[in-house]
Amino acid sequence: MVLEVRNRLAVTPVQFRRVAYLALGSLTLIVLTGAAVRLTDSGLGCENWPKCGGTPLPPLSSHALIEFGNRAVSGVVGFITVVAAVLAFTRRPFRKDLAILALLLPLGVVAQAVLGGFTVLHHLAPGFVMAHFSLSLLILVAAFALAWRATYEPGSRPRATDRVAVWSTRGLLPLGALTIFAGTAATAAGPHAGGSPGQRINRLSFDGRATMDFVIHRHGEIALAFGLAAIAVWWLARRRRAPATVRRALTALCVLLALQGAVGVDQYETHLPTELVWVHVALACGAWLAALWAACAAGRLAPRGARLRSEPARRAPVGSGSALKFPGS
Repeated sequence: MVLEVRNRLAVTPVQFRRVAYLALGSLTLIVLTGAAVRLTDSGLGCENWPKCGGTPLPPLSSHALIEFGNRAVSGVVGFITVVAAVLAFTRRPFRKDLAILALLLPLGVVAQAVLGGFTVLHHLAPGFVMAHFSLSLLILVAAFALAWRATYEPGSRPRATDRVAVWSTRGLLPLGALTIFAGTAATAAGPHAGGSPGQRINRLSFDGRATMDFVIHRHGEIALAFGLAAIAVWWLARRRRAPATVRRALTALCVLLALQGAVGVDQYETHLPTELVWVHVALACGAWLAALWAACAAGRLAPRGARLRSEPARRAPVGSGSALKFPGS
């Protein structure tokens, strides 16, 4: 019986790859809808969890409907990640690395739901808000790794030999993570508390009214350092003739960071309007995905002194020989 079910659910590498990209897209979408909840002051539209008010369905108010809508979207995203996890075990040929990564996605969504519940129950306390967004970016790491690994079969890409280029590209990730974390602190201290007027919302405050300016300026400084580092790595990749995929990923990262910087300056000068803050968050997600793309494209380093194949990278074999292309690959 179990074998029959597995056979019915069996998927090809191409089919599973499409599911992996769908999971990545849906997990990115939920980050943006979560930001919309906060920026519309709907974070406490449902003041308890998992119910919305005293009933499972939300009352007819805009804030409750927006908050409940985000929960509903999270449920759909959770279902997609469960499907990805199940199909990872029925993919033929089976790959353990894909199965492990796929399992992390529904586990991450469950952890995110629980953390979201604590965030609501603690009236959007800044620590929970920051952890909630940070966890979303960590889940995107697993989702991107799943999509990238599903694009290639083991051994189909030659190992990298330029250690300077690889490690400098990888080094952008911790700096990007620090930039995003500083951004969550700016959100936790900024004017968009996430709750409706009159609701008691805890805010990040360690220096009174000067907290917001302090956090925003530190975030700007770290983001500037990230941008300059990305440009330096982009220049280095061109000088050392890194693979075209790496250079395209770094170019995308630099462009997104430049746009993010322009939007950040504009929103600060215009006192953080909601629409610009949401665009800023969207660009931050894009920049994070671009940094992950560059790190994955840089590849794994070959052991020192090892002899490498000279042929170009091959995509995963898929049936008739066509492959679902990864952007820029």
